[in-house]
Amino acid sequence: MARSDEAEWWFNAVFEAVQEIPRGYVTSYGHIARLLGKPQCPRQVGICLKHLPTFSRDTDQFFHDDNVPWQRVINAKGIISPRGPGGAARQAAALRREGVTVDTGPLGELTVDLAAFGWFPSTLPSEVAQASESEGREG
Repeated sequence: MARSDEAEWWFNAVFEAVQEIPRGYVTSYGHIARLLGKPQCPRQVGICLKHLPTFSRDTDQFFHDDNVPWQRVINAKGIISPRGPGGAARQAAALRREGVTVDTGPLGELTVDLAAFGWFPSTLPSEVAQASESEGREG
């Protein structure tokens, strides 16, 4: 999929960050980009998720739609981004199975209340854990 080492790093970083979003919560494309130090790249986060491979026992893909909770990433307004036919409905259904309330807005858009279900840490939990481990070794 990735055409360069830098692109491969970015795809893997996005997938790893999305894996840290807790069940029952959502975050935005922009927030994932900020957590990865590239706040100007929310669309690139979306591109990575668009190209997330589908799980198959016949392939050796490390990251796929069965271990990266792609459904937990929505736009900054709390709207599930429209994609091909049925895509937004599929994402809404996956979020509802996790206990996230998905409403329908006045224009038919599928929305999530970010105040109730938003996940916006200042640092990825894995980075906090790594920092704590490092401090423990130094002390």
